[in-house]
Formats: sequence, structure tokens, C-alpha cells
Amino acid sequence: MVRRLVRRVAGLIATLFAASFVIFASVYAAPGDPAVFLAGGRDKLTPEKLATVRAQYHLDEPLVVQYGRWLWDCVHTDLGRSFRYGDQVADLLAARLPTTLGLVAYATVLFVLLGVGAGVLAAVRRGWVDSAVVGATTLAGSVPSFVAAIALISLFGVRLGWFPVTGGGTGFAGTVHHLTLPALSMALGALAIISRVTRQAMLDAAAADHVEVARACGVPEREIVLRHVLRNALGPIVTMCGLVTAGMLAGTVVIETAFGISGVGSLLVGAINTHDFPVAQAVLLLMVTGYILATTVVDLVHPLIDPRIKAARSTV
Repeated sequence: MVRRLVRRVAGLIATLFAASFVIFASVYAAPGDPAVFLAGGRDKLTPEKLATVRAQYHLDEPLVVQYGRWLWDCVHTDLGRSFRYGDQVADLLAARLPTTLGLVAYATVLFVLLGVGAGVLAAVRRGWVDSAVVGATTLAGSVPSFVAAIALISLFGVRLGWFPVTGGGTGFAGTVHHLTLPALSMALGALAIISRVTRQAMLDAAAADHVEVARACGVPEREIVLRHVLRNALGPIVTMCGLVTAGMLAGTVVIETAFGISGVGSLLVGAINTHDFPVAQAVLLLMVTGYILATTVVDLVHPLIDPRIKAARSTV
């Protein structure tokens, strides 16, 4: 277990290192010159002033040198200063990250409860109930998140007036009220994935021999479903829930923009539009780091949920 943990940590560090270089190089190669933006635009911009700005912000150095300087600062928790706002990037992230994490957590609760419940219902009630659940979840999964956001805003926000359509709210009740529609927009696509994974895992677990033996011995069907079928199906369900949650951090870009939420996603959109490279690099690195950490935790927790995985790995 210790050796496996060490290998996972080493792989995590190597992956983060490679991802950080790709992020920095991608932003470096993006259209637009940050020196022109820092100099205040092209109006009355002389070559001497442009050279001074490049030297001040080390933009005249080679890519590798700039990346090394940026990575060294990131390791020491210095993410630079925003070109647009003039504030520390770390302060901007700290102010907006709680809203984004709250949105992701709310969406996770929705798609786990609804998705797992729909999958269990489809696996237990074969026939028209199964077909109806599969059809409904397929329809929900085929709708892009921005289309779902527009539809929910039009129906529940504008026509019915049940929920606000902009902002993140204040206080727990206000935050939940404001984030309901954005969280539901994010959860619809994930709900379809989780329901299908749950349904298939339940059907595979129900086909095991010990389930047939328990049913032949007169064990109540409810106990069979909960203790023998759902319990053995938790491995792939929890794994997929973790992977979907990890990918949701990047999905907030569209939703936060659609609902006018001041989160990390909308911060990234603004940074790209204004060539605020330090902010864009920091947000992208945060999203990649969050995804890698979440997938690593899922991989470590999976053997604890399903002891068969641990036994299989120990024999290799």
C-alpha cells in the first residue's frame, strides 16, 4: 500500500509538471501580445516603450526561461499579478473559488441522488419503467449545458419567477436559492452518465450466483437489492461519480457565464478576453490540479470500497 501510494504521488507530480508546461506554452502561443496590453494599447506606442515593458515583465526572455520563472513562483504560492485588475492572482482565486466549489458540490449532490436513484429504479423495475428512465436520461444527456441553462432561465426564472437568474447569493439559504438553476444545468448531463453506469453495474451484480442463492433461500427482495446487489455495484458507481465531479470544475466556465456568477469559470473567460495571461494560467492550472487530485483520490478509495480490486492487485 505504501509503495502504491508513493508511485501515485510520483505520477501525480510528473503529471502536474507536464500539464503546467502545456498550459504555459499554450497561453504563451495564444494570439495577442501581452506587452501591448500592459503598455496601454497601440496608441502612441513606441518601440522603446514596448521594449521597456517586455524587459520589465521578462517577456523578452525565451519560453523555457519564462516557464521556469513562473513555475518557481507557483511552487512558492506566488501566482503573479493580474494585468487587468492589478491584484494578486491568488487573492482573485481565493475570492471566487468558494462560489465555484459550492456550485460543483451542489451539482454533485443533484446528479448523485437523481442519477443513482434513476439507475437503481431502471435496474429493479424492468420493462416500461426501465425504458422510460433510459429514454429520459438519454434526452437529458443529449442537451448541451448552455442550452439547458437557457431553457431553465426562461421557464423557472423568467416565466415562473421561482429562482433568480443571476448572481451567487449571500448566506446559505440565499446561495442555495441562487445556485439551484446553475447546478441543475450542470447536473443534467452527468445524471444521464451516472444513471446508465448504475443501471449496468446493478444488472451485472444481480447476475451473480450468490444473488440467486439468496433469492432461492427466501431472502426479501429489498434486502437482496440493498445488501447484495447495490453494495457490490458501488465500485464503478463511486468511481464514475468521482470522475464526473472532477471534470465539473472546467464545466463551470459556461454555466457561470450564462448565469452571471462571479466564480473561477467566469474569471477565466474574462482573462482570456482581455489577455490577462497570469490569471488564465493560474485558473487553468487550478482546474487541471483539481481534476488530477480528484482522480487520484478515486483511485486510492476504489479498493477500499471493493475489496476484490485490492485482492486482484495483490496477486499481480
